[in-house]
Amino acid sequence: MSNRGRTEFLERGSYRQRRFRDAARMVPLFAAVMMLLPLMWPRAQTDQSLTSSGIYYLFGLWVVLVVIAFALSRVLQFETPDDSAEGAGKKGGDE
Repeated sequence: MSNRGRTEFLERGSYRQRRFRDAARMVPLFAAVMMLLPLMWPRAQTDQSLTSSGIYYLFGLWVVLVVIAFALSRVLQFETPDDSAEGAGKKGGDE
């Protein structure tokens, strides 16, 4: 009773939707790490402030995060209702 010859494949659309949902879950973690980077920038002197370059970095990062969130929301918007109902049934299901 071996399943050696049998392989199971996920439907391409549902696989992509799951990967995009995974990416959407990782965006806040990515944002938090990237927001902390200016604190680790090297300074020539101990009292030197990097405020202006830090502000440019943070606003640039904000724009990048908005674009990523917009792109992910557009991709995830076209999810079929069957996929979302199936996922909701699994969460509150039998344990």
